[in-house]
Amino acid sequence: MSDTAIEIAGAGPAGLAAAITLARAGRPVIVHEAQAEVGYRFKRDLQGLENWTTRQDALAVLRELGVATDFKRLPCRQGTVFDAWGKAYAIYSHEPLFYMVERGPGPDTLDTALLRQAIGLGVEVRFNSRVQQVHGPAIFATGPKAADVIAVGYHFDTHMADGFWAICDDDLAPKGYAYLLVMGGKGTVKSCMFTGFKQEARYVQRTVEAFARLVGLEMIDPRPHGGVGNFRIPVTARSGAHAVVGEQAGFQDTLWGFGMRAAMTSGVLAACSLLEGSDYDRLWRQELGALMAAAMVNRALYGLLGNRGYRWLLHQQENRSDARELLHRYYCPSLVRRLLAPLARRRFRSQRKDESCNHVDCSCVWCRHGREWHA
Repeated sequence: MSDTAIEIAGAGPAGLAAAITLARAGRPVIVHEAQAEVGYRFKRDLQGLENWTTRQDALAVLRELGVATDFKRLPCRQGTVFDAWGKAYAIYSHEPLFYMVERGPGPDTLDTALLRQAIGLGVEVRFNSRVQQVHGPAIFATGPKAADVIAVGYHFDTHMADGFWAICDDDLAPKGYAYLLVMGGKGTVKSCMFTGFKQEARYVQRTVEAFARLVGLEMIDPRPHGGVGNFRIPVTARSGAHAVVGEQAGFQDTLWGFGMRAAMTSGVLAACSLLEGSDYDRLWRQELGALMAAAMVNRALYGLLGNRGYRWLLHQQENRSDARELLHRYYCPSLVRRLLAPLARRRFRSQRKDESCNHVDCSCVWCRHGREWHA
């Protein structure tokens, strides 16, 4: 079967990471992307590539996976988080807490770097190609299918210095957080909310006003933008015979919404399962399962805090010398988190309601097989 092209639906980080892994092993790969360009839905969104779930640096992990890291990034070690009363808390870590990156079709984005690597390895990428069915080996990476969280706000140009700021206030971002990221004269300001979606315009306005008051937010040529996230731990990350990766599978951090590392890791694992003939579900559970379960418990607890709870949490962080070390402990598997996981699953229910079908040897990209609980 080594001459059979493997088809991948979706040219996001998960799909391209899978394509890169397969191409490096000498397999022919065709990537189908429904949009006209890579990263179409992000449009120069600034995001964070988290660096706390492993002791090893995130960039080193990606390089070991064989994934390109020649994208523009800003190592973020220091920032400021505000509580609902406007008190500032300094965030510091010895190593980068996260790497700020740009998403979308621009020349220095993470998406473009992955696309460039894939094409350089001989991957055929077909844009404006929306796949409905596949009949050979394939991987599905078509993005989120429901909105468990939305991040809504603006992209803009600015004269502000590089940096990151956040506000934990349910009046700005219910059960979530508002954030401001600036890198190289570009900025993103958003309310990341886990509920209250119908009032998103009100929360975005409050977010912009709060950052203007607290840090002197300057927006030049602001352009509205929004995105969605879908979180869950599936019983199986397969659709029929095919692996499902990235946000389509629900692989995203349930607490803060950081998902790029999990997406690319799942893409590599899916490709390895095809190359080795191994069990993809076993691979992702070993690599991602414990982290996702810890993140779900963290999300359930965070959702109970409210503004006074956020202030208490920020006080705890203030007493620690290294924010990366603190977050790493929150994501480490433990007996307490294992015991809390069933309660967290009942409290946090994904909006994803997958279709199931009784097709024999299903080839549909849109459907999934089997029972799954919704995290």
